[in-house]
Amino acid sequence: MAMRYFKNAAIRGKEIKKKAKEPWHKNKEPWYKKKEVWYIDGLPYECTRCGQCCKGKGYIWVAYEEVLGMAEHLEVSPEAFIQQYTHRARGRRSLVQTPKGDCVFLSHDSTGQSQCKVYPVCPAQCWSWPFWPANLFDRHCWDDAAKECPGIGKGEMHDCAEIRRMRAASPTRRHRRVQRPGQR
Repeated sequence: MAMRYFKNAAIRGKEIKKKAKEPWHKNKEPWYKKKEVWYIDGLPYECTRCGQCCKGKGYIWVAYEEVLGMAEHLEVSPEAFIQQYTHRARGRRSLVQTPKGDCVFLSHDSTGQSQCKVYPVCPAQCWSWPFWPANLFDRHCWDDAAKECPGIGKGEMHDCAEIRRMRAASPTRRHRRVQRPGQR
C-alpha cells in the first residue's frame, strides 16, 4: 500500500492510506486477442454461384504454389501463366481482371450460373470467401457482406473452428499456404 498525502490532509497533519490502483491496461486483454468471437455458434453460408464475389475492382492475391496449381489445371507452363494471368501489385502477385473489374477466370454457363475456370485449384482468397477478417470483424460487417452475397445466411452451418481456419487463409495473411476444406 502506498502512502499518499493529500493537500488538505497534509495541512491538518494527517496521513491517508490509499491503495495504489493498477494501471488501466493491466489484466485487460486487447480486442484482437479475445478468445470468444461473435460467431462462436457458427455461420450459415452456401454458394449460390451468382458470381458477385468475383466481380468488382480489387486484387486477387495468389501465392506461387497456387500459380503452379492453376497453371497445371489450364495445361500451361507456370511462366506463361504468370505472364498472361498475373501482374505485380504492392510487391505481390495478383490475378489480372477484365476491364469491368471481373476476375479473368469468371465465365457463365448456358443457364446464367457463374463458373470459375480454375475452381478446383482457385486461390485461397477465393475459396475462403466470405470468411475474410473484414467480414468477420463484427455482426454489422457480416450483414454488409450479406447485402452483396445472397449465399450468406443460407445453407449449411459452418462451425467456428472451420471459420477460423478459413479466416487464417485470408488474403491479408501474406503467402500463407492453408489447405482447402476437405483436403488432408
